[in-house]
Amino acid sequence: MKFLIVDDDFDSRRLVQKILHPFGYVDVATDGEEGVEAFRTALKDGEPYSLITLDILMPNIDGQQALREIREIEKEMGVSAENAVKVIMISGLDDSKELHDAFFLGEATSYIVKPIRRQLLLDEITSLGIELDQAVA
Repeated sequence: MKFLIVDDDFDSRRLVQKILHPFGYVDVATDGEEGVEAFRTALKDGEPYSLITLDILMPNIDGQQALREIREIEKEMGVSAENAVKVIMISGLDDSKELHDAFFLGEATSYIVKPIRRQLLLDEITSLGIELDQAVA
């Protein structure tokens, strides 16, 4: 299983990486621009991500724009809706406009408000149909 964490906050990236590491390979990106590039490269290489966690407020390209670009790349590369990457938007904002934009404009799969809690994140991932088995080292 392959994960991508996109967050400009070091502590948030480290926490999510620590939570997901036992279940597979984890890439990190520090802003939306890096995240979109990592996504594009993984898809082109035939090694797509199973899940992306995407912070909303970031420099360069914010999470909302990054998500729209990711969905556009999927369309360009012929990825069907059922095979689209699962994306959990993560934000310190419990804001109905951000929530609306994430789901309806960016086709987010889920939304979590910080602070990130291990069990909440793992439960959210499994509710998306992703089976989390301990990775074999």
